Amino acid sequence: MKPEGSQYWLIDGLKVFAAQIIVLHHCVSYGQLALAASLQLPHLSSILFDYGRYAVQVFLVMAGYLAAQSAEKAVAISHAHSKVSGSRLVAQLAIRRYLRLVGPYIVALLITMVCAALARQWSADEYIGQPETIPQVLAHLFLLQGVMGYESISAGVWYVAIDWQLFTALAVIYAVFQRQMVRIGIVSMLIVASLLYFNRHASFEDSFIYFIGAYGLGILAYWAGSLNAMQKSVNHVSAKKVLIAITIILLLSALHSVWLRNYLALGIAFLLLYAGNRTYSHPQAWLASAMQWASARAYCAFLIHFAFILLANTALIALGVQSPAVAVAAIGLVSVLSWIAANYLYRLVELPIGRWRPAALFS
Repeated sequence: MKPEGSQYWLIDGLKVFAAQIIVLHHCVSYGQLALAASLQLPHLSSILFDYGRYAVQVFLVMAGYLAAQSAEKAVAISHAHSKVSGSRLVAQLAIRRYLRLVGPYIVALLITMVCAALARQWSADEYIGQPETIPQVLAHLFLLQGVMGYESISAGVWYVAIDWQLFTALAVIYAVFQRQMVRIGIVSMLIVASLLYFNRHASFEDSFIYFIGAYGLGILAYWAGSLNAMQKSVNHVSAKKVLIAITIILLLSALHSVWLRNYLALGIAFLLLYAGNRTYSHPQAWLASAMQWASARAYCAFLIHFAFILLANTALIALGVQSPAVAVAAIGLVSVLSWIAANYLYRLVELPIGRWRPAALFS
């Protein structure tokens, strides 16, 4: 049977690890689960609450790495068959990414809305949110909830909107600038501007410019280590030099202020640079198969887990459970159920939509 994940152990491992950390981070952040975790496992709970959100940096860098890979393949295919105009290339890449992201996202949001409606019958906690409105739902559908100022329906879904913005920005760079050296220069300037200015001001956090620092590091890591043989020599060496130069700039910026998330992103970028294209040594081993299985479903687990947090907190309140140990066990159950549900969401929604190619757009 063909593996469902990638052939690269580091990418699969990072996806699964980051997704699970986000699940645990949200478990120790909301409702009765958070209270129980703080009582039963105070040190671990504190670490997950304070630093678990940094897993987003792992997602961003890896997303940039994989986005550059996808864009390179799309450009190569378009050149091999017929020259595609810049605007059509952007449209193809952006719409393909939108479809891939939004299919399971919509289903997960609908499930979360049902769970939230149930939770409101037992609790008025702020994290549950107010009943959804039609404009709010439509804003989520078009990934504009942050830009339009609507309350998020589910934890973490802001990332989906930002991912699409970032991918579209990369598509524009590929379409407008044909020379790889120019692309490297543009992305490098965006990285530095983001990490040293935009990423330090909350007013920009609904825009791609806030996050393109980490995302761009992933792009540079791919360009530096994985460009095809025709593009290597000058371009991949230049990308590696730029990555080193950005490292020096960030280290010097530490003299003014230390931003741990930037250094984490930088570390992940170098991991991908040197090990991102290493395949499994024993692809048929059970651990490799399990990692590939989970990697393919990591996005769906990320989308659906908040629904189970709502259900778990509601069940604890409804049943009058007072034991912190039982509530902590419920966190483990939330994790297991999130991955089980992710399997169905992946197989029934994400996979079929990922294979769909509207002829009018991709012919």
